[in-house]
Amino acid sequence: MDEEQTPNDRPDGPSAEGNTTDEAPPKWRLLGPGLIVAATGIGAGDLVATLVAGSKFGYALLWAVIAGVVIKIFLVEGAGRWSLATGHSIFEGWRRLGVWTSIYFGPYILVWGFVYGATAMSASALPIYTVFPQIPFIVYAIFSGLVGAALVWVGRYHTLEKLVAFFVGLMFVTVVGSAAFAAPNLLEAVKGLVPLIPKGGLINTLSIAGGVGGTITLAAYGYWLKEKGWYQPKWMRVMRIDNTVAYVLSGVFVVSMLIIGAELLYSANIAIDAGDEGLVQLSDVLTDRYGGFVGNLFLLGFWAASFSSVLGVWNGVSIMFADFWGRLRKKDEDHPDRASGGKYYKFYVLWLTFPPMLLLLLGKPVSIIIAYGVLGSFFMPFLAITLLLLLNGRHMPKGWRNGWVLNIILGLIAAMFLALGVNELIGAFSPS
Repeated sequence: MDEEQTPNDRPDGPSAEGNTTDEAPPKWRLLGPGLIVAATGIGAGDLVATLVAGSKFGYALLWAVIAGVVIKIFLVEGAGRWSLATGHSIFEGWRRLGVWTSIYFGPYILVWGFVYGATAMSASALPIYTVFPQIPFIVYAIFSGLVGAALVWVGRYHTLEKLVAFFVGLMFVTVVGSAAFAAPNLLEAVKGLVPLIPKGGLINTLSIAGGVGGTITLAAYGYWLKEKGWYQPKWMRVMRIDNTVAYVLSGVFVVSMLIIGAELLYSANIAIDAGDEGLVQLSDVLTDRYGGFVGNLFLLGFWAASFSSVLGVWNGVSIMFADFWGRLRKKDEDHPDRASGGKYYKFYVLWLTFPPMLLLLLGKPVSIIIAYGVLGSFFMPFLAITLLLLLNGRHMPKGWRNGWVLNIILGLIAAMFLALGVNELIGAFSPS
């Protein structure tokens, strides 16, 4: 991905330690960690954001969706390259940049987990409640959190991989199938590949390009690589294939939502809510247009997208917290407490599951939601900036450092996310 290096192990990098003589990685099972990070990042909120963009601007922002996929490929590749080239986790890398990274990351991961837990449980419950409203909504939400916690409790990566692959299959059949029913206008879609920003659509454009496809879960990629058994530079080529293919696949989902928004909502001048309820409203539109089977099929995809995010976050971010807390407790990087299934990991699984139930009972207090939105909007520039520093720093083996092209790309990505963060900050404190 950089003209100054090839994806093969290089003699001046970590491969000088003897990795080039190891057996080549098997060519089968090339997908895994990338599929998890991509599926985890595509949640109900991302589907709604793309749907709303399609309903407002038709196909005009198709290019921004594709740009968003490319952005995530570069960010996740950087996180994976750091882990494979150095043998250290992303948090160990952040610590090498100074204590300020822990001061930021510690409060962020706790606040984020508290609010995201309630959001994810609600998103998973909503499509079920829509089909079976006889049981109170909160019961479905709490049940979703408990099932997610139970499935990842012992931290078995290969079980997670199989579950996420199943949900990705459901998403493909349902979301892409719904887009096929919408009969995309190919001529208009081609016009949408021209990078133009529609009038009044700057923030929508930046949000689609930068906000779709995950935030903190992007940084979990290196941990999943290690869980998979890919932890040496010889896996660099495989990692890049895994990451690229997975995000291209996630791009298919997002483009499908844009098609649905453009064809069913934009063309008919139908407005929907910006929250998760917008997906329920879309299922009603699909039901009216194509019948109950198609409407319920889309709700199944909605649930698959939401619950795959529950599984990915409950596992991946819990590993990140375990690594963070174990480092603060001065435990070695390979200590079991800093890994999946350890006691710190299980604490964060519980943190994601039980305290957020209070928000479900209290209706998500506005002040906490605002704090989460502001803090969350600044994680992506944090990730982009720290990757710039890490991938050019002395701790990165010379053969795997960024070249000038990658530095320009990551710099532009960081600037874009800073702009989004400032906009979020202004919006949070502006009078409604």
